[in-house]
Amino acid sequence: MTDFAALLRPDRGEAAHPLHLVDATLLPEWLKAHAGQRRALVEAARFEGKAGQVLVVPGAAPNGEYEVLVGVAKLASLTPWCLAAAAEKLPEGAYRIEGDVPVGLAALGWLLSQHRLTTYKSKAEPETGPRVLLSKEPARVEELVRLAEATAQVRDLVDTPASDLGPAELERAVRDWASAAGAEVEVTKGDALEQGYPMIHAVGAAATPARAPRLIEARWGDPAHPRIAVIGKGVVFDSGGLDLKPAAGMRLMKKDMGGAAHALALARLIVVERLPVRLHLLIPAVENAVSGGAFRPGDILHSRAGLRVEIDNTDAEGRLVLGDALTRAGEDKPELVVDFATLTGAARIDRKSTRLNSSHTDISRMPSSA
Repeated sequence: MTDFAALLRPDRGEAAHPLHLVDATLLPEWLKAHAGQRRALVEAARFEGKAGQVLVVPGAAPNGEYEVLVGVAKLASLTPWCLAAAAEKLPEGAYRIEGDVPVGLAALGWLLSQHRLTTYKSKAEPETGPRVLLSKEPARVEELVRLAEATAQVRDLVDTPASDLGPAELERAVRDWASAAGAEVEVTKGDALEQGYPMIHAVGAAATPARAPRLIEARWGDPAHPRIAVIGKGVVFDSGGLDLKPAAGMRLMKKDMGGAAHALALARLIVVERLPVRLHLLIPAVENAVSGGAFRPGDILHSRAGLRVEIDNTDAEGRLVLGDALTRAGEDKPELVVDFATLTGAARIDRKSTRLNSSHTDISRMPSSA
């Protein structure tokens, strides 16, 4: 994991290269204040203060040190990613934002742009030393580092190929976090899964025994505190089942466990922040594969809620596994349920046509978020 704490530090006055944040409306004012060689360089480079533009210019002092112009969309409202391009392009060193600019979440982009998953690189990339941002908001440094660590974990899990991240590996990731956090873990699989969570079992039944489906649960916090349930869709690979996806649609389906990755990251932040809640993390982990044991269009499945669900399309597996997980979460009567799924494509389908692309139930109580 990237050492984010080394990339963002409180500003204690040490030497650093100045970063001048400018947008298109403020650039003329900056040019007016900096005539001569620096102005000529900016104009020659056609730097216009647009978002993502980065330009190194000679320093004002005669010591040979350089300064940096960074274009942002709007200086009055910095986005979390406005410093990402600068952190990627600049050489190793320490940097300080000039002026009274509240950076806030913009430092998150600075951190994450330097994170790389290198596990699958055939040869090492040329190493670039750390680009360190000195922050004038020291009280926010630890918070931003924690956010970067959680976000990097999500990215690494989603980027890991399905060959190396099945339901068992997703369970291991939860157990590793739980061990460090002091959380309790319970995993339901095999006959107990088939009896208690029949839709999760049905979706994952076609996978090999080594990639058997399971419901992963973790609990943390004082039972007397308000209960919150965090649920993440953990489809480690979605072939579409017997309603097989086309090649283009299947190419990125290792990311169909992105909901689970987000749920785990949120759980991590809740524990690190020591929030006064009783956390219940639920991840239905399955592979939607194709074999003689696959569930079929036209099948009618039982659910944990006691409903019967008729299958129109086996590529609508998300709402099935989340349906059983949501039912389980509701049994503890939580104050809040947070449900992470990966359904951007389905979200763009007109409501009138959704039935053509989804499983449906005989009553309207099934969750519609999957």
